[in-house]
Amino acid sequence: MIDAGDRVMVCLSGGKDSYVMLDMLLHLQRVAPIDFDLVAVNLDQKQPGFPEHVLPEYLSSVGVEYKIVEEDTYSIVKEKIPAGQTTCGLCSRLRRGILYKTADELGATKIALGHHADDVLETLLLNLFYGGSIKTMPAKLHADNGRNIVIRPLSYCRETDIEAHAKVQDYPIIPCTLCGSQPNLQRQNMKAMIRDWEVNDPARIASMLNAVRNVKPSHLLDKTIYDFDSNTRLTSDEQKPTLNTFDPTTTVVPLHRMR
Repeated sequence: MIDAGDRVMVCLSGGKDSYVMLDMLLHLQRVAPIDFDLVAVNLDQKQPGFPEHVLPEYLSSVGVEYKIVEEDTYSIVKEKIPAGQTTCGLCSRLRRGILYKTADELGATKIALGHHADDVLETLLLNLFYGGSIKTMPAKLHADNGRNIVIRPLSYCRETDIEAHAKVQDYPIIPCTLCGSQPNLQRQNMKAMIRDWEVNDPARIASMLNAVRNVKPSHLLDKTIYDFDSNTRLTSDEQKPTLNTFDPTTTVVPLHRMR
């Protein structure tokens, strides 16, 4: 995900995921055999009651270069989205555009987001059940604008491990009062479904995480990636490299030992 000489823009929301991601990248910066720079960026969306002092104080305490971007997307979302409807779609599009622009201004070569393995599975299920497609969040993505590269360093980390590390570190967590408090979000339903599955059959989640890395286009029905008339494929299933299976019981570097 990270190459020598990269300038990685770490998107910090104030939630547990982004704090742990920053912690992980700071650790990698110390031990990796390559040199790369980090700059933390927070988008202050002007939500009422947002504690503006928390992140600057924390980032200064850990010695990270940072930038606070102030954009009143809160008012735009509240104006455009009728009461009772979910704000996530518009909010994420506005955020994405601002972050891409900020990355260009800072000369960042990579944009790091704090999505984890559970987010990957939730997005897969959301697209399957409600979007009519089989897709999710890749660990590395070239943005549609052709310039920005998005990475997700926590893609193989489970949310329970992130929660445990955040509890040990006692980060100054900032809750999202705009979207996190909305009731009946479909993503929350997917999260509850995954946690219920894990209680009843823990191996199911590991199998799902393996599945998103072991896709066989010829065994699906998408004619844009497999020509069924001529029986030819764009990507050979047989020639794909064998991937190591996801083992939820194995932790290579315990998060609480990174410091």
